[in-house]
Amino acid sequence: MSRYDWLLFLHVLAAFAAVGSVVVFTPVVLAARRGGGAAAGALRLTPLARRLWDVGGAGTLVLGVWLAVDVDQYDLLDGWVLSALVLWAVAAFAGVRLGQVLQGGDDAARANLLYAVTAAAVAALLVVMIFKPGA
Repeated sequence: MSRYDWLLFLHVLAAFAAVGSVVVFTPVVLAARRGGGAAAGALRLTPLARRLWDVGGAGTLVLGVWLAVDVDQYDLLDGWVLSALVLWAVAAFAGVRLGQVLQGGDDAARANLLYAVTAAAVAALLVVMIFKPGA
């Protein structure tokens, strides 16, 4: 396998971790809405979701930039790469804040908003990565 194949494999694996974090955050946010005993049990998943987000977010960024620089047909200034970087920044900010809000157990309404932003940004990021508009 070539270096490109390895980088692409690891990039996609990191993307699975990022999407996995959104999947793990889902029952946590739903339980936080309801409150009560179920919320305490679901909140124990928050550290797992945060670590998945940390690994997935960092992996997709580092490996994605490496791929864009390493592959001759792509450039960091391509529109789809720039839009992916912006979406990544939005998803990273919202995902990190979501983990902090859930771990603190403060504000369920704020957690709902941050979850929606994270999920939408990750979904849009996947669309950009798959279809590469303008490439």
